[in-house]
Amino acid sequence: MKVEIWSDILCPWCGLGTHRLGQAVARFEHGGQVEVVHRSYQLQPDWPAEVVMTSRQSLTQKYGLSEAQFEATTGRVEELAKADGLQPYVVSGNKVGNTQLAHEFLAYATSKGLHAQAWHHMFRAYFGEVRSIFDVDALLGLAGELGLDREETRQVLTEHRFRAQVQEDARQAQRLGARGVPFTVIDGRYGVPGAQDTDTLLQVLRQAWTESHPVQLVGDAEEICGPDGCAVPATGR
Repeated sequence: MKVEIWSDILCPWCGLGTHRLGQAVARFEHGGQVEVVHRSYQLQPDWPAEVVMTSRQSLTQKYGLSEAQFEATTGRVEELAKADGLQPYVVSGNKVGNTQLAHEFLAYATSKGLHAQAWHHMFRAYFGEVRSIFDVDALLGLAGELGLDREETRQVLTEHRFRAQVQEDARQAQRLGARGVPFTVIDGRYGVPGAQDTDTLLQVLRQAWTESHPVQLVGDAEEICGPDGCAVPATGR
């Protein structure tokens, strides 16, 4: 069974949603037969590539949040992450910028067989270690940690070899009805918006599995017990 999850790295709900999805798959009885595929969806693709600012500056400017509202908004995500065992998870003290290159890096890492490793490493570097992910030099550091060739990575990023793939991921999400991230599609039939809790995701996994793996009855139904008791089949004399 395939599970696809669209995310933007700087979205705190995406890091939390990815963590919760992992927990749900780990608890799922058929988790070993689930393929989790991460896909890219930039929240602000038009953000100037050279502009990096604090999350406080970004949220107060974009939404006009007061200091108290900012602390409440970011603090809630941090507390939920902590309750789910995901820590450290820094939102209020982080920085934001254009994630186009980060997504191109993830697509490149995927082409090298490091799909899940690269996505999890990126989320951990950004929210767990408060590291930059917005320029080539920062991404080269991640490349080295993942065992990727730094010079080849530099060429891939400067030539934008995977930009079209990243953009197609976003178009696919929009065709499926996504209006934000995270957006999860389970078995090609259930679209799950937002960072749903682990129990909810587990329930959808089970429902999708049951629907795609119906029980097939074989044999006859003569020698069984029913709600009215057990009948003894008549025998010929």
